[in-house]
Amino acid sequence: MEALLRGFYGARRAVAEHLHSFRARYAYGSALFLLALACYAFAFLVPAASFPNDAYVTIRAGEPLSEISTSLSTNGIITSAGLFSAYVRVAGRASALKAGVYRFTRPLGIAGVAERLTHGAFGIAAVRITFPEGYTVRDMSALIARELPEADAPSFIAAAKGDEGYLFPDTYEFLPSASAADIVAAMRANFDARIASITPAIAASGHALPDIVTMASLIEKEARTPADRRMVAGILWNRVRLGMPLQVDAVFGYIEGTATHAPSLAELSSDSPYNTYLHAGLPPGPICNPGLDALLAALTPAKTADLYYLTGKDGKMHYARTYAEHERNQLLYL
Repeated sequence: MEALLRGFYGARRAVAEHLHSFRARYAYGSALFLLALACYAFAFLVPAASFPNDAYVTIRAGEPLSEISTSLSTNGIITSAGLFSAYVRVAGRASALKAGVYRFTRPLGIAGVAERLTHGAFGIAAVRITFPEGYTVRDMSALIARELPEADAPSFIAAAKGDEGYLFPDTYEFLPSASAADIVAAMRANFDARIASITPAIAASGHALPDIVTMASLIEKEARTPADRRMVAGILWNRVRLGMPLQVDAVFGYIEGTATHAPSLAELSSDSPYNTYLHAGLPPGPICNPGLDALLAALTPAKTADLYYLTGKDGKMHYARTYAEHERNQLLYL
């Protein structure tokens, strides 16, 4: 019996010692966990003491993580460039940071900053720009230069080279950091989407898309109402078919880079390939960016025998089959 009691008390003592050791290890582990959690929170969740009230930071496309980290640190956005780089790499986000201009208006820790850069949360409202129908690339560049500081006029003109006529006039929203290439890509994609519905009609028209767009650009500048646009389209296609010069005054505004469409005698003799008084057929390319109505008019011209038109002082368009009738209209309406 005495031996049995000794064994019982010994076992109880061993259990007590084991529990004491477990509690000690648990307390130690908990303390380490809480310490690690506190370090993580301090390092990655607590905002930098120098965090500015309102700051802009630009992340360039292809910019190395080290330079991004340094820029954020220099601007007081993060506490440590090294910690930010380490956090982003461990989180597997080094290649996911999105370029652009970021605005920081409230304090964030390293984790919060990384989250914003990963998802492209720029914190900047998009700029809404409306490009009217009939605007040229040159016109668009001036509007863009006023509204988007990152896309100057020369850069846009260079990026849009060869795209005159294919930048669909519409209302767009761009981030202030949008580049000229970004803007051109968005406008060209919009053009492709808009003409998708009329692609069968283009194929059935017997004209190539570049010819339709060029004709539409002339119509956009020459006529305003849907009916007049279809009539002008019918007349101009008649002239193309007969090999007559189109004699469209609107081309001279494009040639001279002005808004005027009333050519002088000197301009009428210009050797520009866009001079539709000297060269028969369509000009070598569009003279503006036409809207959908003008494109539809070029596709569905009015069936007419007329070969001449003019816009009178009364604001109306007047048509004629012969040059003699056209001269009479000039006397009556100009």
